[in-house]
Amino acid sequence: MTARPEQTARPEQTARSGVPASPSRRSVVRTVYLMGTVSLLTDISSESVAAVLPLYITAVLGLSPLAFGVVDSLFVGVSAVMRIVAGWVADRTDRPKWVAFTGYALSAVSRIALLPAAGLASLSAVVTVDRLGKGIRTAPRDAIIAASSSPRQLGRSFGVHRAMDTFGAMTGPLMACLVLMFVPEGYDVVFVLSLAVALVGLAVLGLLVPDVRTRPVAEVDSCSPSGRCIGSCLVSTLTTAATGSRPAVAVGERTSASDLFGRVSPTTLLEPGFVRLLAAAGLLGLVTVSDSFLYLVLQRRDGFASEWFPLLYVGTAVSYLLLAIPLGRTADRFGRGRIFIAGHTVLVLAYLCVGGPFSGPAVTVIALLLVGAYYAATDGVLAAVAGAMVPITLRASGIATAQTVVVVGRALSSLGFGMLWTTTGRDTAVLVYAVAMAVAIPAAGLLLRGVTRDRSPAGRPRSTA
Repeated sequence: MTARPEQTARPEQTARSGVPASPSRRSVVRTVYLMGTVSLLTDISSESVAAVLPLYITAVLGLSPLAFGVVDSLFVGVSAVMRIVAGWVADRTDRPKWVAFTGYALSAVSRIALLPAAGLASLSAVVTVDRLGKGIRTAPRDAIIAASSSPRQLGRSFGVHRAMDTFGAMTGPLMACLVLMFVPEGYDVVFVLSLAVALVGLAVLGLLVPDVRTRPVAEVDSCSPSGRCIGSCLVSTLTTAATGSRPAVAVGERTSASDLFGRVSPTTLLEPGFVRLLAAAGLLGLVTVSDSFLYLVLQRRDGFASEWFPLLYVGTAVSYLLLAIPLGRTADRFGRGRIFIAGHTVLVLAYLCVGGPFSGPAVTVIALLLVGAYYAATDGVLAAVAGAMVPITLRASGIATAQTVVVVGRALSSLGFGMLWTTTGRDTAVLVYAVAMAVAIPAAGLLLRGVTRDRSPAGRPRSTA
């Protein structure tokens, strides 16, 4: 009798599940590219609106910087609770794709309501719906990416996704800029085009992205040369928060939802190491100025025409696009926590460019490149850190919790910055936040020391697509 070969994934199985048969065959898998395409299209939609919203609110609707701070805090923070809820639902149901689909659909629908919105209350309601959609989709999306990637290449996979996402973030403002150049005050045209692109992205997600399931499936790995199996393989197991034990699962057995959440409690997210990550991320979020506010400061300082305002978003997106993958690889190699802290250090330099005594096109370009570098070093890297620190069955919840802490911090920061701008002036407000960030960085570095290690057990996701 011939020996039974080791079980491996066939190419057609790889295409369906988005999981490579071996890390050397395909370092970044199909599912990551598909999710990147969805995010690219969605960001064209959302960023075309975001690029005109600050001017639309302050110039067309005539609202004050403090009022914009209220809207911006909603824009940043209203998704906070929904991120955790959606992460928990994605983990509980093991259906992250369809949880994400709900969020993308909700954001697309909100584009329709932008057309009649004319006051602070109606605009805030529309922004709330859009951000609820973002809150629902973000953690399940990142869980799909993490589940479809090799643990050693999480930073790179998130870098690829964020690069594609950022290409959309660059294209959206360009689209808005072209519309405003050819159709003065054509904000309604921007909103309609935004809706059309969002619907295309929703179709790609629903029809092409595989239904990746993140729970481990037991597999047979090896048999004796004579063909008589001498033992079952080591199967994917779950880490228990209390004892750290790895209970065995019978070969071929799929673990039920009740077993998963019985063995790995959501209280795992309260372990000291993960709490320190949350504390560091939240602290830095509290002193992070919204990029929309930074762009408003640049526009008021340099006094350039409103139709060029969306190009500020493009400058940041270009930097993010170029640096997302290299910084993701660097984070995988030298430490994700270190790169996360370094990104915030770069942001201090951006604040000094925006609020300092120097002005002009060169200073503006440098500031935009620095803001893009900050996003490239922190956005996907934080998801990679959080996803690697928690058990695989709580991955979406862990990522959502970390992102929520940052979002809440930034929402409070927008309110604080709007009040500070109104009372002390824009340049003073920026410099105050620069000093606060410089103080927060070493404190966050101490919190992160030694805690950003991989805690996620090996487990191969499955697909029902």
